[in-house]
Amino acid sequence: MEKETTTTQEKVQPAVQQPLPNSTAVLVMGIISIPTCFCGGIIGLTLGIVAIVLSGKSKSLYNENPSFYTENSYKNLNAGRICAIIGTVFSGITFMWLIIRLILVGSFVALLSELTWESF
Repeated sequence: MEKETTTTQEKVQPAVQQPLPNSTAVLVMGIISIPTCFCGGIIGLTLGIVAIVLSGKSKSLYNENPSFYTENSYKNLNAGRICAIIGTVFSGITFMWLIIRLILVGSFVALLSELTWESF
């Protein structure tokens, strides 16, 4: 009879867990994207999008090996992602409002420039 050998691959847990890469950066950019959304929307939109992209990469790393990373850094990553989504939405709304205002003011100025003082 032949011996059957089974090999089981167990995930090795490191002695010391490390924080997720970019978890603090995502948290900081997510938080900063909320108040900067009222500065025309460009700064908050940029920070929010970058934070969402970075959080996606770090989240996939955590999902591959959750035992390698600290739970606190994962919570920071999720909080930063939520703040970045909120900041991106607010910045998008602010930016669209800015575009609408520029169109309205531009059309009003164009209308006034076509009028002459003699027509009054």
